[in-house]
Amino acid sequence: MVSSFFADIFQNNALHIGLLPITLTESFVREIAKRALEEPGTTYHIDLPAQRFTVVDTPLAAHFEINAYKKDCLLNGFDDIDYLLRIWKDILQYEEERKKVPWMST
Repeated sequence: MVSSFFADIFQNNALHIGLLPITLTESFVREIAKRALEEPGTTYHIDLPAQRFTVVDTPLAAHFEINAYKKDCLLNGFDDIDYLLRIWKDILQYEEERKKVPWMST
């Protein structure tokens, strides 16, 4: 999904189910919409690791922002539970270290 704006709730829900909402400038969105109408076969490339949206075979490209945690989840096919299972050893280590500090052990 590409737009110049997504409401926070929509954006978070989309990311939660594995959809990538890409926010680009309004002028860039207008340009790619115009191109899509004029050239229906236009191809687009999304490079999530580089956070780059490109109109293939043109100089048109733009950087987009994404939360690092959500990016990691999308790249690895994780939901929130998968992510926590991946870092469970770090969580256990943190909890053990926390027990050593008297005022944090409760």
